[in-house]
Amino acid sequence: MLIDRALDTYLRHVTIERGLSEHTIAAYRRDLSGYVEWLAARGITETGGISAAIVSEFIAERSSAAPAPAATSLARLQSSVRGWHRFLAREGVEQDDPSARLRPPKTPQRLPKALTIDQVERLLAAPSADEPLGIRDRALLELLYATGARVSEAVALDVDDLAHGDVLRLRGKGDKERIVPIGSYARAAVDAYLTRVRPALAAKGRASARAFLGARGAPLSRQSAWLVITSAAERAQITADVSPHTLRHSFATHLLQGGADVRVVQELLGHASVATTQIYTHVSVDTLRDIYATSHPRAR
Repeated sequence: MLIDRALDTYLRHVTIERGLSEHTIAAYRRDLSGYVEWLAARGITETGGISAAIVSEFIAERSSAAPAPAATSLARLQSSVRGWHRFLAREGVEQDDPSARLRPPKTPQRLPKALTIDQVERLLAAPSADEPLGIRDRALLELLYATGARVSEAVALDVDDLAHGDVLRLRGKGDKERIVPIGSYARAAVDAYLTRVRPALAAKGRASARAFLGARGAPLSRQSAWLVITSAAERAQITADVSPHTLRHSFATHLLQGGADVRVVQELLGHASVATTQIYTHVSVDTLRDIYATSHPRAR
């Protein structure tokens, strides 16, 4: 099969049949487009011309590029290449998978950055309760910390998704839906925003079902939500790095520190594998070590 056609077929597969997010699909497209261009430069235009040696040469060349690629980027590239070749072999396009012996590089485990409970409280209190956008920002921040939602999930919420009392319906990666509780503080902040602020914002723009709106009435973007978080961190004088995932990390870490079962946290976060959630247990263990070292009279 012509390589360009094979690539289009695979991207349609991951889009329609696997239901991957648009960001994941965009990453696959970037990685595989670079691979296809590299193959074309060597005169390889059909999938049958790709051997294990060719795959290994491509990965080796990318690994030794200057500046050196991050281990995570290289691992993602290898995953994209392997996924494509596995698909072609499984569908019978090719008899063998030339990437079968490819082994992803070991990536250093990066512990997620979580704020302390005091820092979270300062962050949540930072938006002004006297300004309409401050009320909106407080609702967004409270919701992110109360539910562990990804920022992309929060800005994709419709008003109807918030109309279920003390639970919230979230749509995560792969369009998978999950139900998570929403605490009384977040519920009160969200209700205040929906009744006191959102109607006026909605009147400024085109009709939208999205819950969180910008100053001109358009749905709030991921980038705008990021600015809400970083601005609140600045006002709260939090010097630690604060990213869109910070409240999600803090949500998981504080639950585990409070005694929650890791599988419950897995469900709340929408992780497909408990192994992904278990990274937060390392954070909690490190916290316990710190507390022990500073509290026990014979710890040192």
